[in-house]
Amino acid sequence: MPNSHTSEPEFGLADIPPNPPVYFAEQALLGGLLLDPHRIKTLSPLGPDHFASAIHRAIFAAIAALPAPSADLHAKEPVWITAVLAHARPHARGLTPSYLHALAGACPNPAHAPSYARMVRSDHARRTVLLHAGLLVQAATDWGLPDPATVVLSRADALTTLLDQLAGSFPSHPGSLPRTPPPAPPGLQVEPEAASEEQLLLSTATAYPEALASMRWLRPEDFTTELYGGLYRCLTSLASRGEPVDKVTVLWEAQQHGLLTSAFGSQEALELLATPAGTPEHWGEQILRRSLLHRAHLTGLHVQAFTQDLNNSPHQVITGSRRALAHLSAVRARWQRATGRMPAGRPPAPPAPASRAGPSPQRTSSPGTSSRSAR
Repeated sequence: MPNSHTSEPEFGLADIPPNPPVYFAEQALLGGLLLDPHRIKTLSPLGPDHFASAIHRAIFAAIAALPAPSADLHAKEPVWITAVLAHARPHARGLTPSYLHALAGACPNPAHAPSYARMVRSDHARRTVLLHAGLLVQAATDWGLPDPATVVLSRADALTTLLDQLAGSFPSHPGSLPRTPPPAPPGLQVEPEAASEEQLLLSTATAYPEALASMRWLRPEDFTTELYGGLYRCLTSLASRGEPVDKVTVLWEAQQHGLLTSAFGSQEALELLATPAGTPEHWGEQILRRSLLHRAHLTGLHVQAFTQDLNNSPHQVITGSRRALAHLSAVRARWQRATGRMPAGRPPAPPAPASRAGPSPQRTSSPGTSSRSAR
């Protein structure tokens, strides 16, 4: 994981390669507009930024900025290619007249320009969603951020807003859900700090069980250690039934839940529950924040998988990404209840940027075998 102390993105849209056929679609579109400049009026909204190639962006910007010549003049003299070359060359080093002529030769039929433009817009949408998913993953795994939860939720908002904007541009169709297999969950490494905070939550909540009634925002699956999540379930079960809560009753409940083993027996459980410190709410927030970041990381990986599968249409990418974000929103709602942070208005999508002593925890090797993976 990166260890930077900045939330500035380390990559931009230019770092994401286009779908290979789109390069030829860009050439065909530009060639059609060089052959028949008036075809630009038949295109849906399209801008230079939609093009993946820098030289193609410069050429399209020139075509869009220059007045098209009359049909008669265009048929007799190469004034149009000459004007486009002069306008684009300062912004595209290496652009030559021969390349513009090659573009014209790469267009099968200028009348198909709207279809080529749709291909260009579709791939731009895919790469833009992929970029925002990468920024979400980056924020969720950056240990150096002073307030990682805020940065992660801001980037999730930007991704959600982008998807909302794109949804109106790409019609729905049958089979709207992507068939992309889910990516392998990120390896869940239980750090000593996380295990210690979970131990402190259990011992402190056992000493002050009245706090459990106001901590319904914390769930067993938020714990990084499956054993500790199970012990928290024991605590909440006792409290919800109105039964006494102390280290002995929790020990009995743990036995009923099958949590006691040769590696974690009665003595280890009693020792773990006997050292309270601080408040249950404080430790609960630390656990939930870690759970929020984990879910954001997994959400970003899911969206990346949808966008990297070139078999998915833009509508499938949008639908699958929204579903992935819904799981993050559920954890976010609990985080806001825990911290008292009311959800703010969603900002517009930004432009694409060029251990304590105690028993050894029973750790899971990966989220695939932990309670967290159920989220």
